[in-house]
Amino acid sequence: MGLFTSTRWATADELSATENRLNARLDILQTAIDQLTKGLDSMSPTITQAMSDLTAQVKKNTDAEGSAVQLIQGIAAQLKAALAANDPAAVEALVTQLSASATALGAAVVANTPAA
Repeated sequence: MGLFTSTRWATADELSATENRLNARLDILQTAIDQLTKGLDSMSPTITQAMSDLTAQVKKNTDAEGSAVQLIQGIAAQLKAALAANDPAAVEALVTQLSASATALGAAVVANTPAA
């Protein structure tokens, strides 16, 4: 029955019963909110740690990429200089250095790539 009917106002008992039903529903909602809050609070340290781990990994990747770029640019400059000087021994030394660097870089990538 609604609070109001077409011919009369709701009685005090009807209002009290409606209030009790609303309070029961509010209690259910409050319990659900409390459970959600508790769940979010318990997840917070996990999320914080995951963000910290991700930030550290991004920094490691950025540092490694920067080092690789610097290495490649350095070798390219040395190769240009050796070619400009027409120095076959210097070119051969750079080929050896590049091969060693490629091997080390490949090993570092494998070592720092998480297993799927």
